[in-house]
Amino acid sequence: MSHNLSLDKLFDLNDRIALVTGGGTGIGWMIAEALAVNGARVYITGRRKDVLEQATAKFERDNKGNGSVIPLPMDVTDKASILAGQEVVASKEGKLHILVNNAGIAGPMTPFLNDMNTPEHKSPETLGRALFDSAAFADWSNVFSVNVFSIYFVTTAFLGLLAKGNDDVPGYTSSVINIGSISGNTKLAQNKFAYNSTKAAVTHLTKMLATELALKKIPVRVCSVAPGVFESEMTDAAITPEMVNKHGQSIVPTPENRAGTAQELAGTVIYFVSPAGCYTTGQEILVDGGYTAVNPSVR
Repeated sequence: MSHNLSLDKLFDLNDRIALVTGGGTGIGWMIAEALAVNGARVYITGRRKDVLEQATAKFERDNKGNGSVIPLPMDVTDKASILAGQEVVASKEGKLHILVNNAGIAGPMTPFLNDMNTPEHKSPETLGRALFDSAAFADWSNVFSVNVFSIYFVTTAFLGLLAKGNDDVPGYTSSVINIGSISGNTKLAQNKFAYNSTKAAVTHLTKMLATELALKKIPVRVCSVAPGVFESEMTDAAITPEMVNKHGQSIVPTPENRAGTAQELAGTVIYFVSPAGCYTTGQEILVDGGYTAVNPSVR
């Protein structure tokens, strides 16, 4: 059996069918590109058709690997749109091996929270009112809708196809990977109470889905990856060491003193969705450069 321990067997993604929500930019594209480079046929979804098409064209132009990228416009906050996307994959593929729930938004911010010189910190009354006025119920609802609710609805919509993905690869189990964040693991608000609350919910929703599917003997694993600061539309085009700590709003600087790379994030996802990860479910891996090791966290 030693031949199964070679890297091309451990992390074999050839002919796997994958779908990555929010797959046209940022972290979603890092993951989608890596899956395709390593042999998967990857559907990338998002609301902006032009962004998806541009990413697809770039992949085809660079001609990387032996996989492919397919644009699939889909709104993860709209049940009709999700079902329409599911029907496309069902008709073209009849199965799905990998689902990456990556779509997310930042939500309302409180930039004054950690600046003790701002007038909002004059008294508990002024701080409380500033926090109260910083967002509406609709703002919180919107960020939960994109970051959390979508995971539940997309996963359940594609569950049947994921279960069918086990039929043609002996010993392989299909998987769902939810993209959480260090923001769901730190006890710091990082100027974004709503976003951090959603990412904590992602972590727990991952564990509930993994547990319930296992108890129901449905052969689909569910895990999550919690990135630290990476280049994305939520951060900036390029991240300097100083900006890593600015975005992280850390008490202690991130030990690695840099942003994460596409290789580091994609490699973690590839472990989960490849044969090497088939004995793992209900788990979350933090890829954060040591942020939660030195700052207040829930772990």
